[in-house]
Amino acid sequence: MKLKLLMIAALLCMAFPAAAEFTSVEKAYEIALSDLRLPRNKSGTIAFKECDSCDYMTVRVGAETRYTLNGKTVPLKKFREALSVVENRDDQPVTVLRHIERNQVTAVLVNL
Repeated sequence: MKLKLLMIAALLCMAFPAAAEFTSVEKAYEIALSDLRLPRNKSGTIAFKECDSCDYMTVRVGAETRYTLNGKTVPLKKFREALSVVENRDDQPVTVLRHIERNQVTAVLVNL
């Protein structure tokens, strides 16, 4: 019985360092559509504010940045067109995912 407990304790001790190694890779921002400035092309920059009194944060986008509209990935041009017709931009939430190490936006998500 003592041998079983000793083995379980040893396995648990080995598992704790592995659990401590998790780090955040991406940060998500939920912002209002009115606080978002989309890029003109695939390799530009996107700007957004986290709050009304915050300054705009400018972050790079790339060809691999995903623009998701109602759960479907669409090209940037179609994404811009769909968002340009939204009337109440202050009440429309947008999620922006930023890769922390690369300081690059990986995805912009909207459900209309």
